[in-house]
Amino acid sequence: MVLRFSLRELEIFVAIAECGSVTRAASRVALGQSSASQALAALEASMGAALFDRMGKRLVLNEHGRLLFPRARALLDQARDLGSLFDSEAASLSLGASTTIANYLLPPLIARFRKARPSAKVTLEVANTARIVDAVASFTVDAGLIEGPCHHPELRVEPWQLDRLSVVVASSHPLAGRPVTLGELAEAPWLLREPGSGTREVVERLLLPHLGTVNLEMELGDSEAIKRSVAAGLGVSCLSRCVTEELLASGALVEVDAPLPTLERPLYRIMHRDKAMTRALAAFFGDEASQPE
Repeated sequence: MVLRFSLRELEIFVAIAECGSVTRAASRVALGQSSASQALAALEASMGAALFDRMGKRLVLNEHGRLLFPRARALLDQARDLGSLFDSEAASLSLGASTTIANYLLPPLIARFRKARPSAKVTLEVANTARIVDAVASFTVDAGLIEGPCHHPELRVEPWQLDRLSVVVASSHPLAGRPVTLGELAEAPWLLREPGSGTREVVERLLLPHLGTVNLEMELGDSEAIKRSVAAGLGVSCLSRCVTEELLASGALVEVDAPLPTLERPLYRIMHRDKAMTRALAAFFGDEASQPE
């Protein structure tokens, strides 16, 4: 079978899809606007179909373009991986992670990866679980690490590691240092993450069957802010042990003694189903043994 298109044409197509215009895409791939337009025309001719609809000044993928886009991205990823085949340290990695994972679990992993590959480039997008799912689905990042469940049909979801959670209060709080009933715990003022956060979703899934409801006092968009607010005596929260361990060790926070089961949740790795597992991703996640020679 004769190949009817080039990787360069696919690169320009992907750039146009992501930029929304030929002009911006041409600048990204270091081409003149007319050359980029000609490359797109050649690709559409070889495919026998238009790939974009024009919406005002923007080019938007049509049904054919949406079908091609993830496969083009996967081919380009594999081509870049092949290009660095003989340079074991060269890598470019774009990750997305929900807030708790990014702040507390990823820094040592990134440090280990960079130590083994000093010339590697790593970018990290930090947001709540819902936004990281969107970033992976749109190929904005190569892979995501999230705290809540993901049901997006275009993504592969794999358990990554287990995370233990604790219900905590300040050491000076009225619920500290004594057995607490579930009713008392439900009536106490609670501080929780915002809707869309994986921590919020998991807390509700694990606690509401036992408490029925919680007295939501405040929503905050960051686990660090919640931890400090709880330590200041503003209420109760349920947070990952990796977030609270420092203040638990110092005595500023204490675990609530309530009749609750062990609170654990899986953390997940997500990738688009059409995204190739590159050598850089495999190295970062310790999957190198699964990579073909």
